[in-house]
Amino acid sequence: MSSKTRKPAYRCTECGWMTAKWVGRCGECQAWGTVVESGAETSTPRTQVSTISTAQRARKISDIDATLARHQPTGLPELDRVLGGGLIAGGVVLLAGEPGIGKSTLVLTLGHQLTQMTRPDGHPARVLYITGEESTAQVRMRADRISAVSETLYLTAETDLGHALGQVETVDPDVVIVDSVQTLESTDVDGTAGGVNQIREVASAMINMAKTRNIATILIGHVTKEGSIAGPRVLEHLVDVVCTFEGDRHSRLRMIRAVKNRYGSTDEVGCFELDDHGITSVTDPSGLFTNSWHSTIAGTTMSVSLEGHRPLLTEIQALLAQTETSSGRRTVSGMETSRINMLLAVLERRMGITAAKRDVYVSTVGGIRISEPASDLAVAASLTGSATDRAVDPGLVTFGEVGLTGELRPVPGIQRRINEATRLGFNRAVIPASRNTVFQPEPGFLVYQASTLPEALGMIFATRAEFEQAMPTCQQVAPHQLSDNGMSASPTG
Repeated sequence: MSSKTRKPAYRCTECGWMTAKWVGRCGECQAWGTVVESGAETSTPRTQVSTISTAQRARKISDIDATLARHQPTGLPELDRVLGGGLIAGGVVLLAGEPGIGKSTLVLTLGHQLTQMTRPDGHPARVLYITGEESTAQVRMRADRISAVSETLYLTAETDLGHALGQVETVDPDVVIVDSVQTLESTDVDGTAGGVNQIREVASAMINMAKTRNIATILIGHVTKEGSIAGPRVLEHLVDVVCTFEGDRHSRLRMIRAVKNRYGSTDEVGCFELDDHGITSVTDPSGLFTNSWHSTIAGTTMSVSLEGHRPLLTEIQALLAQTETSSGRRTVSGMETSRINMLLAVLERRMGITAAKRDVYVSTVGGIRISEPASDLAVAASLTGSATDRAVDPGLVTFGEVGLTGELRPVPGIQRRINEATRLGFNRAVIPASRNTVFQPEPGFLVYQASTLPEALGMIFATRAEFEQAMPTCQQVAPHQLSDNGMSASPTG
């Protein structure tokens, strides 16, 4: 037996990192003020050799059947897109999102869709939904509202880990959904539900269950006010897939992204529409915004952003108003405030547009959050339009990164962005000039490549006739690639 002693120790409340003495900053997650005293049991370790059964014996990798870990479609195409094709038996997915964003509705819809699948023996698949936040009657009410009632969808309201695992033994499901991992607690571990120790124990037990019984498992997680996943960082390391569910609760659009994916790419994004009747996949999210691009209102510009590999039409609005204070306010929704402040500085220096004594409001329409710098040019156009009371002519989109000196920098995925704009009925685009950019627009779609912000804004606010007249001077060559000296061999348009 090992000799055990009890001595003071310190643990990080964020990630669970242990240290023998108190420090102000966690040595693992680098968080400040999160290290607290926690009695720790230490022991003198003794190496033991366990007897290995035939089932546990190491095997040649060439003898292992990889088809046992293939993706199984969920019935929600947008979720399958993010997961890499669907759920994997024995895989564990952590789905995190803000309160009220629609996580429970999504997983309940998912559970219903999964029960429409069949097992290898021909029987309907079984799904066990473990809720620790609601009663079974409350979940049933929501299931009635979204038409997600199924004979093989089982519900249980449990907060005790042991009882929850017992339900898994009884039901023998193909998929387990836990809503949420922060509400379960184990009687074998000290601490309250949602604490570092409890979350680590619950997650480890659920992952062990998933791997040993070959059950696909989905864990719902909470998000802190800072936007990070609540609980120890080890939770994200233990699971196979980490997804975030995002959106503006005042908008119908929801997006799911993979932050970590052992079985696929993290460059995809899934789009859903949430309403009173439930949640549905949106295969054409740009279509939600095509009704507004024909508007001729100053301060509005259409752009095409990339969410992973997916092009998405976005509308960016800006408003500059006189302020009653000594310095103007900056209110930004859907974008980074620091990026907006930088663009305001560039506009003041390069275009003479000052916002020092104005309130500035910038927002994306539909609850979309944009983080890529390709939206810079559209933001600059909206700010300029609001300041000068000029509207962008309908049918034009723009995208590109703006540098501090006012130069335009190329962005990735130009062909996909132009194809999306063409599909939605646009016929002109202003983009950054680049010698290495190659793209081929559809006949009749005019593309102007600008090198500086003033040049780009001049074309963005031009009429279609002025745009067409300026096209012969545009530095392009078929198929829209600049030569080494930056001049075109033959103008196109």
